[in-house]
Parts: sequence; C-alpha cells; structure tokens
Amino acid sequence: MRLPLYAALALSLMVPLGAGAQEQAGNREQQPQSQQQEARRARPEARDTQALPPESVTRHSLQLPGRTLSFTATAGHLALTDQQGAPQAEIGFVAYTRDDVNPATRPVTFAVNGGPGASSAYLHLLAVGPWLLPTDGPTISPSAPPALVPNAETWLDFTDLVFVDPPGTGYSRVVGGDQVRERFYSVQGDIDGLAAFVMRWLKEKNRLTSPKFFVGESYGGFRGPLLAQKLQSDQGIGFSGLVLVSPVLDFDWLEQGTAGAPWTNAALLPSLAASKLSRTGPVSRDALKEAESYASGEYLVDLMRGLQDKEAVDRVGRRVAELSGLDPELTRRLAGRIDMRTIQRELRRGSAEIVSAYDTNVAIADPNPNSQSSRFEDPVLDGMTAPLSSAIIQHLTHTLNYKAEGRYNLLNGSVNGAWRWGNGRSGPENLEELRQALSLDGKLRVLVTHGFTDLVTPYYASQLLLNQLPDLGPQKRVALSVYEGGHMFYSRQASRQAFKADVQRLFEDALQARAADNRD
Repeated sequence: MRLPLYAALALSLMVPLGAGAQEQAGNREQQPQSQQQEARRARPEARDTQALPPESVTRHSLQLPGRTLSFTATAGHLALTDQQGAPQAEIGFVAYTRDDVNPATRPVTFAVNGGPGASSAYLHLLAVGPWLLPTDGPTISPSAPPALVPNAETWLDFTDLVFVDPPGTGYSRVVGGDQVRERFYSVQGDIDGLAAFVMRWLKEKNRLTSPKFFVGESYGGFRGPLLAQKLQSDQGIGFSGLVLVSPVLDFDWLEQGTAGAPWTNAALLPSLAASKLSRTGPVSRDALKEAESYASGEYLVDLMRGLQDKEAVDRVGRRVAELSGLDPELTRRLAGRIDMRTIQRELRRGSAEIVSAYDTNVAIADPNPNSQSSRFEDPVLDGMTAPLSSAIIQHLTHTLNYKAEGRYNLLNGSVNGAWRWGNGRSGPENLEELRQALSLDGKLRVLVTHGFTDLVTPYYASQLLLNQLPDLGPQKRVALSVYEGGHMFYSRQASRQAFKADVQRLFEDALQARAADNRD
C-alpha cells in the first residue's frame, strides 16, 4: 500500500535517535522504492517492563532579570486505563507551578511537540520552560555541552506549564498490547489519549477552575484544534487560547503537491525570498510584500498555465531566480518549481554547503560536494539531537530528581513509521476543528507562529489557509506572527523575546474576555 505523502513529510520531520533506527529523511531519496517502503514500515516499539518511578516533587528559586521565580516542579507520569481498569499507557509529564499565586485562578498551559514521535523537550528546554539550552548561531554542534541556563523568556511568568510526552516519546509508553498501541499511534487515538491526560491531570491536581491554554509545535500544532474540539465536546473542558508553533494545518496540500498542485510552490516561495533577504539584513513581512503578492498572484496564475506554456515557464523561472537568489539556469530548467531538497543543496552551491530545511541560515559542509547527488543530515534537527537529548536526561535525573530507567526517546522513528493517518481519500486537516472550536467559544484566542526561513512548514502556507476562515464574530481572534529564524525560531533570543511578548498578549486578551464574561 502506498504511503501518503503527508506521512512521508511527517517522516521528514523526524530523525530517529539511536542504533537500528529507520533511514533518515535525508537518505531516503537515494534508496530504491522497495527499500523506501521497507524503511517506512512500522517497527515494533521496544517493550520496557521496568516500572517508571513515582512522582518527584522539587522546589526551586530562579534568579532572572528583574525578578525571582519561586516554583514547584513535578516530574512523573499518569496511567491511562480502559473502562475495565486495565492499563493502557503511561504518559510522562513535567509540570512547573508557581508557589506565590492562587492556583484556582492561575492559567495552566499544556505543551506538546510533534513528529509524531517527538518528546516535549524542544519546547521545554529551547523555548518555554524555566531553563534553556542555548543553540543560537550559524551552526549547531552535536558535541556542544548540554549545559542549561536560566531562561529569561520563560512563560512561567504568566502561566503554569505542563510538558506532556505522548506514548512512545520521552519515557512514556504503551502498556496495553499491540491493539492499544495501534489506537494511540493514530490521529484520533492520539487526541483521545491527550484529552484523557488533560482531564486526568486537571482533576488530580485540583486545577479544573484554572484558565487552560495549549501550545504545540509542528505536528503538535496540528494537534491543537483537534484537542480543543475534543475537550469541548467530550470532556467538558474549554481552552481559552491555542498557540500553534510552526504547524501543518492541512496535510492534503502536501498530498496534492505530488500532482503538481501550484499552491505548494506558491506557499514556499516567500520563505525562499526571506532566505535571500536574511543574508544581508533583517526580514519582515513588509520586506516580503512583493514576494507574497507575486506568489499568490502572477506566479500562481503562470503555474496554473502549466509546462505547455513556454512563455509562462520562462517568466516564472526568471522571477523565482530574482526573488530567491538561486541560479537562473536552475530555476529555468526546473520551470520555477523548486523542491525543498534542491533548495537545501543549491542555495549555497558556491560554498559547497548544505542548508537546513528547518532554517536556511544554518548550514554544514556538503559531504559530497563533487557528486551530482548527496546524502546529508539536517544541520538543525540532526545537529541538536545529541545536546538536547543529553540536556533533558540530565535535567530530569539531577535537577528534578526523576530517575527513570531505560531509554528516553527524544525522536522515536518507530512511532512515526507506525502512525495511522486515517482512511479515505482526504488527508488529515484541522481547519474544520478550528472553525468549530472558534464558533462554539466566542472567547477562544488562537496564535499561529512561524519562522521566515523554515522550508518544512512555510509560513505562507498557513497564511493562505487562514485566509479561508470566516470572521466567526466581530473580533479578530486568530493571528499569525512570523519571526526571524526557522522552524525552531525560538532558538534565537530576539525571536524568543518577541514570541513570548505575543503569547503574553494572547493570554491577556483571553483572560480579559473571560473576566468580562464572568461579569456579564
């Protein structure tokens, strides 16, 4: 059975960690088709029979610019059972709660990453949590020291935080057998499990009255509207706000792209223009107005004319070269339709460097500069795997005193390979759930965020899709913010600061709407 392209893309978002893992995304293009299909098959998750340790509760005081944060950290897991009480999964989490505020009115934010198969360590230690692993710079070294520093941009200033590792990531695991694993490793089963976790945590920690928020990155961002709608309709829980970080909103766009659907190229072009601009100065939406206007205007029209219209092909080839900085001969030969992997190798062909698909400003030397094709690892995702893995394990074990045995899965390729994307001809999307959640709750606020130089989930794809949403009320409740950097734009301090400021405004708006509703 052919693997849908959206599943293949999700695999490209993953780099399996450890020996015996699937072939990495950068290598699959060089494999015969039969080997590609074999690599994509689900591989059994290793059975770990050692019990996870009980909750570890530690207290901390952190000195940050202009303030001191005193908080409690809880590292542990919640066991999910079926209706008969049989264990199904053990879902690990780390929660940070402020000590000097009323928990009944204090916001709490649930954070997940993507993949599927990625743990929450990325948002935890690179963006949102009270400690930070510095990764800013033109390169990311796997041998970089995994030393954490206080995070001046932590969201703990305005919300408590719960970092959740879905089954198969971190130390979380399925304990109910193969059928249970199949259910959790699916679009809907994953959301069902996360919804059960959120309700269980809120009940056990006596936080049902707290304002509730969600932040998810990449596939985690895809989860957000689905989880909000599920909690609204099934668990009696309402999120006040969603923060979707570098999300995919509609995987069907990717599936249709295999047939030459022009909007896939139109969505990517502004990120290519941003990559060119970023080499000489700052990037902004104003500076990209020309590229955005062309991408969804003349470019889209000429792409629709097709390859049979030679004048249209010449026009797009010439214009794409001007906006992207790519070789005009290359863009003409490719008819102005430039795929992500070609960009990675051709953008800095003159210096024999490979740029990251996650951030074109981060590069490594091309391991095969004199070859027509090259096998390479991603400079961002692969580069940060080792230091981030070491940092989260060190943090859990020593700072939080949570001494779990067995493997910590930062990126679990077996989860990704086994993921069930649903049935039918349509790829999964979350815009319908987003519309329903916004329609049902007129107080809900949503912030979608991207990095300018991300090729994996380009910001303009979200812009084009969000443009299709109706007003759903007199107030504008869905916003898009784009920052310097790529998929993990928060690794840059300036972008992390701007990101925090935008999120804090969303919280303030949502809480004010909640307060006004209570007064009414």
